[in-house]
Amino acid sequence: MPAVQLLLLACLVWGSEARTAQLRKANDRSGRCQYTFSVASPNESSCPEQGQAMSAIQDLQRDSSAQRADLESTKARLSSLEGLLHQLTSGRAAGPSETQEGLQRELGTLRREREQLETQSRELEVAYSNLLRDKSALEEEKRRLGEENEDLAQRLESSSQEVARLRRGQCPQAHSSSQDVPPGSREVSKWNVETVNFQELKSELTEVPASRILKESPSDHPTNEEGDPGCGELVWVGEPQTLRRAETIAGKYGVWMRDPKPVPPHTRETTWRIDTVGTDIRQVLEYDRAAQFLQGYPSKVHVLPRPLESTGAAVYRGSLYFQGAESRMLVRYELATETVKAEQELPGAGYHGQFPYSWGGYTDIDLAVDETGLWVIYSTQEAKGAIVLSRLNPESLAREQSWETNIRKQSVANAFLICGRLYTVSSYSSPDATVNFAYDTATGRSKALSVPFKNRYKYSSMVDYNPREKKLFAWDNFNMVTYDVRLSKM
Repeated sequence: MPAVQLLLLACLVWGSEARTAQLRKANDRSGRCQYTFSVASPNESSCPEQGQAMSAIQDLQRDSSAQRADLESTKARLSSLEGLLHQLTSGRAAGPSETQEGLQRELGTLRREREQLETQSRELEVAYSNLLRDKSALEEEKRRLGEENEDLAQRLESSSQEVARLRRGQCPQAHSSSQDVPPGSREVSKWNVETVNFQELKSELTEVPASRILKESPSDHPTNEEGDPGCGELVWVGEPQTLRRAETIAGKYGVWMRDPKPVPPHTRETTWRIDTVGTDIRQVLEYDRAAQFLQGYPSKVHVLPRPLESTGAAVYRGSLYFQGAESRMLVRYELATETVKAEQELPGAGYHGQFPYSWGGYTDIDLAVDETGLWVIYSTQEAKGAIVLSRLNPESLAREQSWETNIRKQSVANAFLICGRLYTVSSYSSPDATVNFAYDTATGRSKALSVPFKNRYKYSSMVDYNPREKKLFAWDNFNMVTYDVRLSKM
């Protein structure tokens, strides 16, 4: 059929160029009307043979196939071009919107970064201002400390001369009445027990029994046969006595200690100090003699194998006890061998800011020492923030006995123990604070107190009791101070 159509098409083409054409119609044998269209060839004088006609038809078929292939190729290329045009048209329509969204995102990011930089800049300005203020305060304290050092040097020289005379037996003769002085002790009656010179000399005369010099001990404590003050209830806290001041900003908070039961090679004079401002507190300064501590020249520096947290450390029987940083782990570090001898987790204890004292500083766990042994002051979720008190085994750190008080830990500034009684301090910053509560582990009862307590430098971050010296040790805004105490008779 396609060949016939092509032949008809060729005849039409040829007919268009022919000069004559004939159209005839007649019925065929079956009676149907048949049209015949005749066109003379413009080139051929006679019709080709049947074989030549078939060859022409085949050529026409090939030409038709080639044209159809070209047409399909053209259609394919046109479809491809339409697709590309559609893509380009879509790209032009969507491009600006996507570009705008990208620019908006980039602009938002830049704005956030600018805000962060402005915030950091403000924080740095505040920190710089604080550092300048602290620098001015430190310079003023340095000047004051220099004056105090000069005064102390003069007093030390004077005291050394007096000690030398006393050892040579050249004590000044007494001129006062003998009513208050036992026989044989009249030589010392000229010394006023309240003067600084006497306070500095009394440690040099420990070989003389106190009963032969004074009727009472300097702090008016009841004494036992060995001459040590006995136990009782706290009734008085003296004025703070400043021993020295920290040298750097790291010493704004800290803890300093002496061992009430020293183990050789350490003595009752050996002092330990830890500055606790920072994030990786490992350094412990050791001073063999009290004079070294006062002058700021450590004889040894310990570097702990793990950092400690806050100001709750204590020294007892030759070991440093402390809380591991960001944990409820208690650690016993033997100072002579510089090794960790025991570690024990304090079950349920709050730590790292859960139940601190009112001044903060991650003081959740506070170790303490008194006449009865080693203690830990803390709180738990079960106690709902009330102070929990546990007596510890100094070797293994195991809890031997615990008491839950009705004193909320975060409502008090500091706490310490004397003779098995827990005492709390009302404020860390008020110049006229009080020892406001006492809890007796013997009876399990607490009561309110109002014993005056002075925060001379208005930021007490540590208050501990030393049962051997019968004094409170404290760290008050860079300053290491002591307080005399007075106990009632049992």
